[in-house]
Amino acid sequence: MAATVATRMLIIGAGPAGYTAAVYGARAALAPTLIQGLQPGGQLTITTEVENWPGDSSVLGPDLMARMEAQARHLGVELIDDLATRVDLSQRPFRVERDSGPPMTADALIIATGAQARWLGLESETRLRAGGVSACATCDGFFYRGRTVAVVGGGNSAVEEALFLTNFATRVHLIHRRDTLRADATNQARLFANPKINVHWNRTVAEVLGEGAPPAVTGVRLASTVGEAEMVLPVDGLFVAIGHDPATALFRGQLAMDADGYLRTAPDSTATSVAGVFAAGDVKDRQFRQAVTAAGMGCMAALEAERWLAGHGAAAGEGQAAGEGEAQPALAVAAQ
Repeated sequence: MAATVATRMLIIGAGPAGYTAAVYGARAALAPTLIQGLQPGGQLTITTEVENWPGDSSVLGPDLMARMEAQARHLGVELIDDLATRVDLSQRPFRVERDSGPPMTADALIIATGAQARWLGLESETRLRAGGVSACATCDGFFYRGRTVAVVGGGNSAVEEALFLTNFATRVHLIHRRDTLRADATNQARLFANPKINVHWNRTVAEVLGEGAPPAVTGVRLASTVGEAEMVLPVDGLFVAIGHDPATALFRGQLAMDADGYLRTAPDSTATSVAGVFAAGDVKDRQFRQAVTAAGMGCMAALEAERWLAGHGAAAGEGQAAGEGEAQPALAVAAQ
């Protein structure tokens, strides 16, 4: 069996939540280790300009994440370019296996693996992600002041994104593959009452159109689900709002989750259903999904982990069943 590497605080995930937790852990002299995963920087690495990060009028998403990484390194955080492949939370210290390095053990674990937007799967969509295709109206809606945009989806997220975009765009087209929406009645009433929104029923996006260097969205080609002719809709931006998938597969069966796989935490806390394990950012936040809220939760997780560790020394935790001893904030829900 390969030798294990021990750490007091282990963080999985290198987005705003993970890096912020690492900074606070380092300042608490906990010598945290952070496993960066496949996409260090998270979703912000595929975002262009960010104008809602406090202290920066405008910053490129990749640059912001590079600064967070540099700050963590400066404070002595050990950043590991690897992927966590298996986690055992049944015993303390917790055990994390990696893709290429030796297994690790941790007295406290912070999960900041984030969530990924669901995409349409089109080549043109991928090519134009930096040129007008987005999965976050709150992040990018401001750039479409006085312009025309389209939103794809039929649930509450899509309707809420469309309504939010009317604060900036002159026209918002909602594209839905069916003839009824899944959104709740209140959201639908608001949508249908808004004169800026047009709904295109029984339509799917067959291609995102774009031109220029670098290419920018100029329209979408819509196919029909009921046999009607294709149509081209001129738009300046496309927002895909068909849901997110939290990166929680590693923890299924070990931590409490909701029906969609988001980690459950105690009220006003980042504490999960296993004592000593904390969750921060989009992996537990299905409502806001903003860099600043993720960073705030990363701070919370590190502070809560620091307090928890103060009563649980590494030696005391060796071989102990997870959850024994002093409890963290209660989360009265079984793992699913």
